[in-house]
Amino acid sequence: MTALAAITSSTMDLDDLTRVLLVGSLVLLVAVAAVRLSVRSGLPSLLIYLGIGLLLGNAGAGIQFDDASITRVLGYAALVLILAEGGLTTSWSNIKDSVAPAAVLSTVGVVVSVLVVAVAAHTLLPLSWTISLLMGAIVTSTDAAAVFAVLRNVPLPKRLSGMLEAESGFNDAPVVILVVAFAAQGVPGGTADPWWVLVLHAAAELAGGVLVGGAVGWLGGQILHRVAGASSALFSIGVVALTVLAYAVGSAVHVSGFLATYLSALVLGNMGLPNRVAFQSFANALGWIAQIGLFVLLGLLADPTRLGEQLVPAIVIGLVLLLVARPLSVVASVSWFKVPWRDQLFLSWAGLRGAVPVVLATVPLVVGTPDTEWIFDLVFMLVVVFTIVQAPSLPWVARRLGLTEQVHSVDVDLESTSLMEISADVIQVTVGPESRLHGVAVFELRLPKGANVTLIVRGGEGFVPERLTTIRHGDQLLVVTTSRVKQRTEQRIREISRGGRLAGWP
Repeated sequence: MTALAAITSSTMDLDDLTRVLLVGSLVLLVAVAAVRLSVRSGLPSLLIYLGIGLLLGNAGAGIQFDDASITRVLGYAALVLILAEGGLTTSWSNIKDSVAPAAVLSTVGVVVSVLVVAVAAHTLLPLSWTISLLMGAIVTSTDAAAVFAVLRNVPLPKRLSGMLEAESGFNDAPVVILVVAFAAQGVPGGTADPWWVLVLHAAAELAGGVLVGGAVGWLGGQILHRVAGASSALFSIGVVALTVLAYAVGSAVHVSGFLATYLSALVLGNMGLPNRVAFQSFANALGWIAQIGLFVLLGLLADPTRLGEQLVPAIVIGLVLLLVARPLSVVASVSWFKVPWRDQLFLSWAGLRGAVPVVLATVPLVVGTPDTEWIFDLVFMLVVVFTIVQAPSLPWVARRLGLTEQVHSVDVDLESTSLMEISADVIQVTVGPESRLHGVAVFELRLPKGANVTLIVRGGEGFVPERLTTIRHGDQLLVVTTSRVKQRTEQRIREISRGGRLAGWP
């Protein structure tokens, strides 16, 4: 009996447990070591984890696994943790101006993309309309794990990174609704509901998910703040448990559990709870475990001997998705918000696919849609090929479009409880190669009262600057500021980075 088979067996003994722990711990250690390769190559770590799963499967170590139902259940569980981590670590101030266009892109944009891919699949492959629509729905969703992992390392303007992060958190919900509906229609004897019924059903589920997520997040946060003890570890468990509760409540009342999870996490992460560093770190660790386990599981389910057969169809559908469907969905969704064309081009290229489409490809297998086994192989190949193409090129595309920030600032949480008590924030600023901060003395920054540059790291060496210290390209600045003037401080630094020392001079 293999390690994975032992998990699903009711006769698991201590020897089976030993094998499971041995394989599991080795996989995690290899996955942790592989992150360095991921960072250097620019490829999301999901490809490495999928590779580990393939090596452990039939063509490698010989672990036998072909249960699509278990994959779907565990995949949903992993997506809940990934969305929870994304919401808890997302700053509302970074995405608030992008929520409206991201919401439209996650709904109207999804519909446009599904229709375009469906027409291409029906015409080029060719497939029936029901299977074509199912295919379009499966491959449309951008992946939260891939977006959070890749884009947070690209110094994009907040309006753009916020829109991509919000979209990846929002669009799982409508896509899951469409995939389940189209898969059910493809079952022999299944009936197709009128399009307006599907729209009303989806709107009701999404609205319900918003209400459940907001209510569980806010009420749960208030209660947890009052009843939790001083232990940051227990508090972290409580916060993550609330995000899982939001999914469970949402699913129980037949609304979007995924949307409820993300919104509850977003509320909890931005309502000023204590121990923010602790619960964000805990959620981040759970998110990594979920990603590793999910991608390895998907690699196990894939059969390398069949994947090559779907390479050409995967490239055809992927090109349609990347070059036609995604750009049209972006234009149809965000043009109303006067988003610049350069931003729209980057949004079109940055629609990363990952675990979500592969997990959703198991849905027709579980519900019994006939002759759909090949969909999993096609989607698997599409995700691998186009992740290799898109992910490493994102920094280059951003630079070519002139979208990279020459001064990139991120919040640094040292100890959230004490920082809240003194109403302070810490900002890390990286000076880009073309930033006009180069040559500017610290005193010439003219930061607001309550803000100060406390440390400069240059060439790996840190020192405390003086008023006449000159900033250089590649410097990393640590700026301590009161919460009241944090936004003004960031704005001031960006102004000088773009316009030089005289920018904003009265």
